[in-house]
Amino acid sequence: MTTLARGQTRTRRTRTHSSLTRTSALGLGLALSWFSLLVLIPLALVVIQSVDGGWQTFRDTLTDPQTAAALRLTVTQATYVTLINVVMGTLIAWVLVRDTFPGKRLLEVIIDIPFALPTIVAGLVLLSLYGPSSPLGINVASTGRSVFLALLFVTLPFVIRTVQPVLMELDLDVEEAAASLGASRATTLRRIILPALAPAITAGAALSFARGISEYGSLVLLSGNLPNQTEVASVRILTYIENGDAAAAASVAVILLVIALLAIVLLQVLTRVAAHRG
Repeated sequence: MTTLARGQTRTRRTRTHSSLTRTSALGLGLALSWFSLLVLIPLALVVIQSVDGGWQTFRDTLTDPQTAAALRLTVTQATYVTLINVVMGTLIAWVLVRDTFPGKRLLEVIIDIPFALPTIVAGLVLLSLYGPSSPLGINVASTGRSVFLALLFVTLPFVIRTVQPVLMELDLDVEEAAASLGASRATTLRRIILPALAPAITAGAALSFARGISEYGSLVLLSGNLPNQTEVASVRILTYIENGDAAAAASVAVILLVIALLAIVLLQVLTRVAAHRG
């Protein structure tokens, strides 16, 4: 009987790891083809174009003082904005899920405005509120703070909308059980809530950072695009394209892609470490 049971187990494993059915294979092929056309092939062409003029052109582009300043400003401001979004986005999601208050539905709609609003319109709105004619008396136009403000506006919903569904699915009985066993609120937050939220926070942070380093529309009007001061990487790419230097533009695009991938990997590692320690 034991031998027969083992044989049946092996048969089941073999069936589990058998080749895809015709329908599954067709679906997989269509998915990979669609993904390749939209993502893989364009990315490969950008990488190829970045080295079109040789590695010397690639190196010269990235060591150019104006390009280096644009990359430094973009990554720095996107990092600051992401850190703030991780904290404030999680807090806002917590309030929306755990609390009930007047105007809650209206706030839900307002949070999604940066998703629906064209970025150039967002730039116009920010310029009207925080430009030379600001009704609030706050003028940050053509300063480093304008870049920070624009990125903060367009990345607002990402952490909120990734954390909120996870919070809604958390079982309150687990928190109550921990409290009944003598766990403090801080211990419950550190050992139960944050490990459960870590993947969602990481996903929101990655989306926020990636959107930050690639943002263009909301910055054009407010930042002034001053070289070595408020010019971001996306504007620098456009400048290269307008000057007919496609290889240099592709070089900057590739370095932004590499930075985004490294940030995603780093966030994934931090999430696993936090979950393990939690």
